[in-house]
Amino acid sequence: MDVESAKATGQSIAYVVDDDDSMRAAVSMLLRSVGLRVETFASAQEFLAFEMPDVPSCLILDVRLKGQSGLAVQEQIAAGHIHVPIIFMTAHGDIAMTVKAMKAGAMDFLAKPFRDQDMLDAVANALAKDETRRNADRSVADLRRCYELLTPREREVMGFVARGLMNKQIAAEMNLSEITVKIHRGQAMKKMESRSLADFVLKAEALGVKAPQESGMAARVSRS
Repeated sequence: MDVESAKATGQSIAYVVDDDDSMRAAVSMLLRSVGLRVETFASAQEFLAFEMPDVPSCLILDVRLKGQSGLAVQEQIAAGHIHVPIIFMTAHGDIAMTVKAMKAGAMDFLAKPFRDQDMLDAVANALAKDETRRNADRSVADLRRCYELLTPREREVMGFVARGLMNKQIAAEMNLSEITVKIHRGQAMKKMESRSLADFVLKAEALGVKAPQESGMAARVSRS
């Protein structure tokens, strides 16, 4: 399977990195038997040079590779901001190694020989996690595109709404009439595709929208 076909089908991919030819083939055969697409590599360098298509994926990585440990590869992946869940496998695992891998974000750590079902379960969990992350990333990207449509004043109003200020308070804060604030808020909600104030606030929080601290005027209005 090549990169273009993966892009076209959007199907998940499991990457297998192991310098043991027989183990690499066995894992590949197991995963293909349940309909998964698989890419195999004999070295970390081959994998790191591979152009990964933008589809849900996971990496099955042997801890002990010729010339480089799997843990070192995990560090390189993190440094390169490559987001792929990692499942480690090894015939020489120990507690310290497992703890280090898991603290660095590994999804699972399987000791060879492992049960086929354990590998299949680990891969299923990793792919599901990657799909969830990708959906979340897409949602935030969509929100940012909507946010870019807001005028500076609409963004400011959104920030104050996210802080819990009412129209009367925002009007005092921005030195505008209350009706003008209502118009800005309505336009901002429309552009953000928010059908409720609660949804509008949640989207502001997801984007990390901030507003200046309340002035004394707004504070007085809130108490009036």
